[in-house]
Amino acid sequence: MLGLNDAAIFIIKTLGSLYLLIVMLRFILQVVRANFYNPLCQFIVKATQPLLKPLRRVIPSMFGLDMSSLVLALLVQMVLVAVILALKGVIVDWVLLVPWSLIAIFSLFLNVLFYAMIISVILSWVAPGSQNPGAELVQQITEPVLAPFRRIIPNLGGLDISPIFAFIVIQLLQSWLIPRLAYYALMPPSLLGLI
Repeated sequence: MLGLNDAAIFIIKTLGSLYLLIVMLRFILQVVRANFYNPLCQFIVKATQPLLKPLRRVIPSMFGLDMSSLVLALLVQMVLVAVILALKGVIVDWVLLVPWSLIAIFSLFLNVLFYAMIISVILSWVAPGSQNPGAELVQQITEPVLAPFRRIIPNLGGLDISPIFAFIVIQLLQSWLIPRLAYYALMPPSLLGLI
């Protein structure tokens, strides 16, 4: 039976991760220069605007990117990890919380790309050329990732195998780089399961 503490951790982790995903999508959509007139983009903008507005006054844009959304993602991840660790009875080391949160955000970024590519591949089979706002958004997220692979890999008679190589690179980063970063940041292995 779930204890009250476990239930609280589950609820906080679920809701916090959902909002973190929305904030991360806001940053990714800015990076890929997505169409912000898309209804899904409008939802993401409205969901993140209340917390981003005060941060924008303090944090400048860099390289044409709104860095306040990245900082907000870092802050949300830090609070999420700190609250979960506190509910588990672990003393939070605030110095290590920053690198742990950065690793978690990088892992989330890779997960978003991975699942967006899976959706893109499925849509290319089921509904090629779809004008659905969701399909358009997925295509805008995956195209900058797949474009370098498409330049290297020749077209095989209408069959695009570039996602296979993008999946390989993402999986290598997830399975090799993330655990090593976690090791050097002194992140407990149990925390990797929380992010």
